[in-house]
Amino acid sequence: MAAGTDAGGPASRTALWTGRILSGLAVLFLLFDAALKLMKLRVAINATIELGYPAQFVLWIGAIEFICLLLYVIPRTSILGVILLTGYLGGAVVTHVRVGNPLFSHVLFPIYIALLLWGGLFLREGRLRSLIPFQSQTE
Repeated sequence: MAAGTDAGGPASRTALWTGRILSGLAVLFLLFDAALKLMKLRVAINATIELGYPAQFVLWIGAIEFICLLLYVIPRTSILGVILLTGYLGGAVVTHVRVGNPLFSHVLFPIYIALLLWGGLFLREGRLRSLIPFQSQTE
């Protein structure tokens, strides 16, 4: 294996930018979603009620989402952030299953976002690649 291509080594320029783009797409979506909730816009309140949660929880849900997202975008806490966001998005999957929403457009959508978050971070972060090596290290 060439130097710099080991599981925990620095990412190539292409991998780094691909990771930034994947992460950026997910972050933009989640930031928009959190902002709607934090501003208590009618659309967020209605969606929260339709999913079976009381309207007064919309602010708390938005705050939790925003804090997890903030941890994700800070490089030192990005791994903790992606783990917490995975839990948050898992709750969204269960909620959509519970109310009987369509599979591909609603139930799996949080998984699509999680894949962008994890994929983007994996391509950018050597610490994560060393924890989850996809290729064996041969000497």
